[in-house]
Amino acid sequence: MKLSKLKQNPRNPRIIRDDKFKKLVESLRSFPEMMEKRPMVCVTDIDGKLYPLGGNMRLRAIQELGMKDVPDSWVVLADDWTEEKRLEFTIKDNASFGEWDFDQLANEWDAAQLSEWGVDVPNADDFSDKNQEVDVDGLDGEMVIKLNYSEDDYWKVKEALSKVAATPEQAVYQLLNL
Repeated sequence: MKLSKLKQNPRNPRIIRDDKFKKLVESLRSFPEMMEKRPMVCVTDIDGKLYPLGGNMRLRAIQELGMKDVPDSWVVLADDWTEEKRLEFTIKDNASFGEWDFDQLANEWDAAQLSEWGVDVPNADDFSDKNQEVDVDGLDGEMVIKLNYSEDDYWKVKEALSKVAATPEQAVYQLLNL
């Protein structure tokens, strides 16, 4: 299919920033086969061009790569859907219903690759050490408390603690000694 038959969705409610866009472009450059398994879901506009309900950022990345043609299998048509179904799909296809299990990612995946593939890894530099056993020998009677948060809550707690002190440990110490 000629890429000139495709255009951006004029009502796409999602954006992609520079760093993530660069990662998406590189992802499609290094692994174009994934488009076979997750094609763009498109509809035909009144001008005869196709635009994606799902896959708008992938289309932009394909254009950035300078491709002139794409395999027909990279596009699935949804012209038979009502306008209501099209709008619903656009949102549902982009909604993030799940959350990353950072414990499993830390134990089974490489942090640098995850980051390269577009996962926002907290503290990517030391992520691989996240689940190492805590050495309690040097704590001299101190206890360890481990708290699990969703990704959103983790960043909120970390930001709140940073307003109290330079490190989370100092923040907790100051809060305990109020």
